[in-house]
Amino acid sequence: MQDVGGLGAEREHGGEQQRQHEEGLPVPRVVTAVLHRQWDTRRVLSRRTLLLGGTAAAVVAGTAVGVEQGVLPGRPWLQATLHLNGAAGTIPDVEPGPVETGTFVSAARLGAETDWILIHPPGHHQHLPLVVALHGLGESPRTLTGPTFGLDGYLAAAVVDGVPPFAIAAADGGTSYWHQRPDGEDASAMVTDELLPLLGRHHGVRTDRFGLLGWSMGGYGALRLAGELGPDRVAAVVAASPAIWSDPGDASRSGFDDAAEYERYSVVGHQDDLDGIPVRVDVGTGDPFYRDVQDYVDSFPDGADVTSTFEPGAHDPAYWRRMLPDELAFLGRAVRSAS
Repeated sequence: MQDVGGLGAEREHGGEQQRQHEEGLPVPRVVTAVLHRQWDTRRVLSRRTLLLGGTAAAVVAGTAVGVEQGVLPGRPWLQATLHLNGAAGTIPDVEPGPVETGTFVSAARLGAETDWILIHPPGHHQHLPLVVALHGLGESPRTLTGPTFGLDGYLAAAVVDGVPPFAIAAADGGTSYWHQRPDGEDASAMVTDELLPLLGRHHGVRTDRFGLLGWSMGGYGALRLAGELGPDRVAAVVAASPAIWSDPGDASRSGFDDAAEYERYSVVGHQDDLDGIPVRVDVGTGDPFYRDVQDYVDSFPDGADVTSTFEPGAHDPAYWRRMLPDELAFLGRAVRSAS
């Protein structure tokens, strides 16, 4: 298991507390992990802080060190307040490849009009390998190519930098957390039984074996779907800030009616389902899911093909954009070798 150390972050726009309530994000708690990166406390001492005198400065510095070492409660809020979340990822200034869009009526989603996109790399390519991207709660396929994510620009930059070319598809999964709900809606079945056949028949991409990429709700969904399909169908999976709860009672009511439903579809305790699939898990140390995700990664069996990073970043697009270059390179190598 490969672990790349680092430091955390918070969302770029307002309403964070309300969003955490709606998504069922875990309540910040006291943590004891020591992070792997040293930090200079002088970075948080503003001119106003220095004018308060040595005592106030020492308090702020001590607080910063406590956050850095993960031993203070309210870590996500404190890391954001102390600007410990790292730099925001910047969408590459390159010309993206073409993006196809469409809509179909999904039987798996109980008749929902379902938007989809297919992002191509620059240039002319035949029978491209495919990565399926699963969006987070409150997002959609179209936001992935908008200014929040710029996924088409990141794919173009990756190919320019030498990553083997591949295409990225995404479809609207609603708020179902990418698993079968009690009413019968099943966004994961929409992907396997409707989206992939559509793309394979009419859009010149390979769908027999593909990669998976997801953020938050979609990160959880990518891990679950990869484990369900196995290595014969999934070449690699990347989960960015996956929505994982160690306590089933904490799971989001947007995607799970109760703890029993979460336990039925949980990825916790099912790491063996991913045997034979290269896995990458990235989470920021300022993310409310950080400790649960860290526990999840630590529970993979010895020898599992898992890459994990824990560095500055919150549960937000600023962090997700920063991680995309490495994640796309990871997926590009895997789907190329699978084709």
